[in-house]
Amino acid sequence: MALSIRLSRQGRRNRPFYRIVVADKRMPRDGRYIERLGTYNPLLPDDQERVKLVEDRIKYWLSQGAKPSERVAIFLGKAGLAEVPAQPNRPNKAKPSEKTVQRIEDKKERLAKAAEAATAAPAPEPEAPAEEAPAEAEAPAEEAPAAEEKPAEEAKEEPKAEETAPAEEKPAEEAKAEDAPAEEPKEEEKKED
Repeated sequence: MALSIRLSRQGRRNRPFYRIVVADKRMPRDGRYIERLGTYNPLLPDDQERVKLVEDRIKYWLSQGAKPSERVAIFLGKAGLAEVPAQPNRPNKAKPSEKTVQRIEDKKERLAKAAEAATAAPAPEPEAPAEEAPAEAEAPAEEAPAAEEKPAEEAKEEPKAEETAPAEEKPAEEAKAEDAPAEEPKEEEKKED
């Protein structure tokens, strides 16, 4: 029969109280036990009152081959009945699960793809305005003398007229000739008012 010295929970909900018992390993935690060897009350403030042990019976059961659980071994080590066990390093307890690691990797991949798409998408957009830019660069060179003759307000209104009129239907010079007389009376009306 494999014996263990372990804690058996008693007490009500949120008010734990434990018995230190020697029991067969195959029995349930709070089930049948062979002998009660002490108590543990985690709610008490002082360490000496928390754990009460029956030392002579514990020594007897240890000599019979009973193995203490991790928590009971710490109690026995502090009481001087056995060696204090080395605290095991549990690095995997705080490590994220495989599913969480996979989810994080997927998220990084999606962000990387989105960043690539964002960097790739703006590249074609500047090319389209660059093609239109040479046509616009030629038009202002022809319009420059006419713009100097007109007041600043008329020069600002000219591009609006050109944008609305298609370039194939009317040449830029004809559009200026039509727009210029229409704008001059407006300025005179403003001056009179």
